[in-house]
Amino acid sequence: MTPSSTPPCPPQHLHEWKVGGPDFLHLPGDGEYHLVATRIMENTSQIEEKIGHLREQINHHNYRYYVLDSPEISDAEYDQLMRELRRLESDYPRLITPDSPTQRVGAAPQEEFGVVEHPVPLLSLGNAFNFEELRAWHNRISRLLGNADFDFVCELKMDGLAVALTYVDGLLVTGATRGDGYRGENITHNLRTIRSIPLSVPPNAPPRFEARGEVFLSKEGFARVNRERGEAGQPLFANPRNAAAGSLRQLDSRVTASRPLDIYVYGLGYAEGVVPQTHWETMEFLKSLGFKINPQNALVSDLEGVEAYYQRWLKSREELPYETDGVVVKVNSFSLQRQLGFVGREPRWAIAYKFPATQATTRLLDIGINVGRTGTLNPYAILEPVSVGGVVVKRAALHNEDDIRRKDIRIGDTVVIQRAGEVIPEIVTPVTSKRTGSESIFVMPSTCPACGTQVRRPEGEAMVRCPNAACPAQIHELLAHFVSRGAMDIDKVGWKLSAALLDAGLVKDVADLYFLEKERLIGLERMAEKSASNVLDSIERSKTRPLSRIIFALGIRYVGSETADILAMEFGSIDRLARATRDELLAIPGIGPKAADSVVTFFEQETNREIIKKLRRAGVRLEEAGKPQEMPLAGQEFVITGKLESFTRAEAEAMIRGRGGVVGSSVTRKTAYLVVGADPGSKLAKAQALSTSILSEGEFLRLLGSG
Repeated sequence: MTPSSTPPCPPQHLHEWKVGGPDFLHLPGDGEYHLVATRIMENTSQIEEKIGHLREQINHHNYRYYVLDSPEISDAEYDQLMRELRRLESDYPRLITPDSPTQRVGAAPQEEFGVVEHPVPLLSLGNAFNFEELRAWHNRISRLLGNADFDFVCELKMDGLAVALTYVDGLLVTGATRGDGYRGENITHNLRTIRSIPLSVPPNAPPRFEARGEVFLSKEGFARVNRERGEAGQPLFANPRNAAAGSLRQLDSRVTASRPLDIYVYGLGYAEGVVPQTHWETMEFLKSLGFKINPQNALVSDLEGVEAYYQRWLKSREELPYETDGVVVKVNSFSLQRQLGFVGREPRWAIAYKFPATQATTRLLDIGINVGRTGTLNPYAILEPVSVGGVVVKRAALHNEDDIRRKDIRIGDTVVIQRAGEVIPEIVTPVTSKRTGSESIFVMPSTCPACGTQVRRPEGEAMVRCPNAACPAQIHELLAHFVSRGAMDIDKVGWKLSAALLDAGLVKDVADLYFLEKERLIGLERMAEKSASNVLDSIERSKTRPLSRIIFALGIRYVGSETADILAMEFGSIDRLARATRDELLAIPGIGPKAADSVVTFFEQETNREIIKKLRRAGVRLEEAGKPQEMPLAGQEFVITGKLESFTRAEAEAMIRGRGGVVGSSVTRKTAYLVVGADPGSKLAKAQALSTSILSEGEFLRLLGSG
């Protein structure tokens, strides 16, 4: 456009060129109009370029999501792209094209499945991401309906795959995916494998109708499918929706049948004959025909009822056995639905009220290691910061080495992270399609990053552990356990003093407590001379605790107070216990493989043997005062079943232990006696099968009396 060709006034349709800036506030003269028109053309070119880029991105992600069932971005990120494109196309309607993603639903069907034409389009819903947007939707449809009163049906929005089920003369004849909303994939043979989909319906059903529903995987089913895929070396599904879609879009229906798919039907696409006149009544009708309807559906009278339903499930959705990402709100009356009609590719009479996002994609920068209080080496993800549900996430859980291997997570990957409720974020899966080759495979360290001790991974366990009881990463928790009432009962050494002793370097392992000096204690904050004396007196009194308390206090994994009682009774001293072999430990009633392995591993460590030596030098008693062989029930395991009349279960167990016996929780070949009270359980049959000696309550009392 040149100055000479500039018209004397703006064209009538100038509003279609708007850029939202201040240039349109006034146009008083030809020269200013020329300047504005030039800017409009420049900005329009930029907008066209931006719209083209958005369409390219969305088409790519549609293909990854709907066709490959392997998304590269989260649902929330996809929604942001689509919302931006809709906004720009709304501002510049002349730039809308028929092939724009906003004019389609999903993606074109794959020809290898066969194509099904939807007689009534299976379209998608508009979204509301907060109550203000929901209220705006409600205000729009209220105006269109003359501000009449109307009620709603609220349904949980399932994270699955929409399907259309066509029945003719009572039989399921076709099952199809949504596809692009007009043409879907024929997956009838796969849908027939889902047991909650009826293959036939009662005679009172319409002669021809289409039921629409959402096929999904439960959380447990999703975990199972991904576990099996990981074990088979296959890439994991990013979320239950993609797992459900990938399961349904199989050319071999046997694969589909092996997956625990389910369905909730959410409406009629069309029906011949007389049908109910409201959505709520229709759902009840479909339920009577044998379709599975979500029991959480609710009929509400107004917008406040919708919000109450939304808030209820926003707080409680983690309790559901399946994933849900929001609430679908529908005008209940079909006549009002027809009156409202459609706008673009969406019904005006329904909307998806979305929950805050729980997933996002970001880059895994590194994998760190945290040493837990029990010595576990816990890997964690260091992430490029990303907002998930309004919270900026920089770290995520990785659980263990096996989980990293199973998911094939590599340092440098683009990853999908998930934050559910207040749970620590975790990595769901890597986006393998975005790999560049620069990613590196994680290797678990062979030594503890906190103390340098050689780490171990016990057979059959997922966690790698540091066995060093003096490991600085573990010592604070171990010290708190050592001084606790059930262990050495050093009541004057609490959590805060333990931390102060560690920070001052006065204690590096639990045995150092017995070498503390008053002068050094007085130097601590808020520690006067009398307080220091009380601390030292409390420590001194603990030196004569029973051997079982010392064994328990050492914090040996799988050695609780009852197991410590058994070990003290059996061996009589720390030295004998330290020399025990795995087989010797397993031969003792009440000692299982995990406890046996843990005891052997503990005493194999030089640092742990040094702690025992220091305790001995300090004068801590490391032998049992009594003689175990003189205990009448020594080495005999008892199990109790049923209700006892003479005393409580706890009292009976205490009497057994007081006479040197062991109390077991289940009947095994090591069980010497099963004590049977009133209404015994399955333990009685197990004891009879193993020929275990069975005692009535009277016989048990006589045995105790003779002991």
